[in-house]
Amino acid sequence: MPGQVGAIENEQQGLLAYLTQMRYVLRLTAYGLTDEQLRATPSASALSVGGLIKHCASTEAGWMGQVRGEPQVLDYQEYANNFRLAEGETIDDVFARYDRVAEQTEKTVTELNNLDHQVPIDHSVPWNSKDMTHWTLRWVLLHLVQETARHTGHADIVRESVDGATAYPLMAAAEGWPATDWLKPWSPASR
Repeated sequence: MPGQVGAIENEQQGLLAYLTQMRYVLRLTAYGLTDEQLRATPSASALSVGGLIKHCASTEAGWMGQVRGEPQVLDYQEYANNFRLAEGETIDDVFARYDRVAEQTEKTVTELNNLDHQVPIDHSVPWNSKDMTHWTLRWVLLHLVQETARHTGHADIVRESVDGATAYPLMAAAEGWPATDWLKPWSPASR
């Protein structure tokens, strides 16, 4: 996938394209890491690359469940557990789930085909605005782009703390870009 989103023809396509791009860049933060490195928490927080990817998959699944009108149960322990890989859980497990979530998001948005589709706001939690009755699908997609981008930034910092790798050299390595004077693809030897 290129480093930039390509041409878009309409708003819905654009929102899905930017969400897809953010998912991809987030996944790249795991490129070449060992299981131990995926679980590492080298910054001041308890965030790990694997946990951040898992959290974003869970967050997207939850929001799209809300869009589809599925009952949502707020479980703070489950929320906390979604920030770390469980015992025996692999990044391939997380990627497979994220792929299923992404496919379901695309299907839901395409079937609704209405960015103004109303999504009722859960007022039982303090962070949701009490003076509004609903979000729109457009708002939810923008929020997912924002949420995924925010956590991609966290994952970038964690990854760089783990082995010094940064986004574009990782993308260059994953996509087989040729080395240039200004950009060398990441390799395990370049740590």
